[in-house]
Amino acid sequence: MELFTGAEFGFLSGSGLDGIQAGTLALIVVIGFAAGWIDAVVGGGGLLQLPALLLVPGVSPVQALATNKMGSIFGTTTSAVTYYRRVHPDLRTAIPMALIALAGSFGGAVVATLLPPSVFKPIIVAALVAVAVFTAVKPTVGELTQLRHQGVRHYVAAGTIGALIGFYDGLIGPGTGSFLIIAMVVAMGYNFLDASAKAKMVNMATNFGSLVFFIPSGHVLWGLGLALGVANMLGGYTGARMAVSRGSRFIRVVFLVVVSVLILRLGYDVVVENF
Repeated sequence: MELFTGAEFGFLSGSGLDGIQAGTLALIVVIGFAAGWIDAVVGGGGLLQLPALLLVPGVSPVQALATNKMGSIFGTTTSAVTYYRRVHPDLRTAIPMALIALAGSFGGAVVATLLPPSVFKPIIVAALVAVAVFTAVKPTVGELTQLRHQGVRHYVAAGTIGALIGFYDGLIGPGTGSFLIIAMVVAMGYNFLDASAKAKMVNMATNFGSLVFFIPSGHVLWGLGLALGVANMLGGYTGARMAVSRGSRFIRVVFLVVVSVLILRLGYDVVVENF
């Protein structure tokens, strides 16, 4: 099997590409595209990217998390721009929410280097099960925008969601977009399409917030991150266009599928780590 090595390409040393098999790199790029598509529609692309990055020899969990953020920010930025041009989400809510989420994500990234994610996973699985059941038994939820709050209460709700989910994204990551969407649908009253558009802007900010910590600390593997970034951009653009054209019902179906997979994945981790 062909290898990419740092000896042949000195500038790749320490990038995550040195010593990687060509087949593994190709798999990571394909997964990056699929993750970008999923993130653009409902979030949860990290379910694919994080395990794929851990296939690379010598990559630590923190490096995988940091490099995942580097790849994802390309996809979330592309899908955020696509959604903005086609859906025109309300920036008066999205921008403050994104800034608060950025700060929360930075804090989560700091904690990620200190505490094992397994501390939080059982709580996250329970929350996801509740979200999936609620969405499944309420088929009309998220079809129309009917805001729950007005004025200051609306912005307080947005800021609270941004802070909590931003912290989660910096700490663990997978499913952030899904959490953002369901929180904006259930707690704020947006339809799935509007929620997805705003979620991409907030998710872009949370990725950036994590990278503000991870880049100076030297955890990002730049070669892998940029390869993932290109694939994420293509997947994000494709997914955002499809979500806009298909509408809220399509997003709801994909959301339920992704959340179900997320429950199984994190639930498996909880069982393995505790038994």
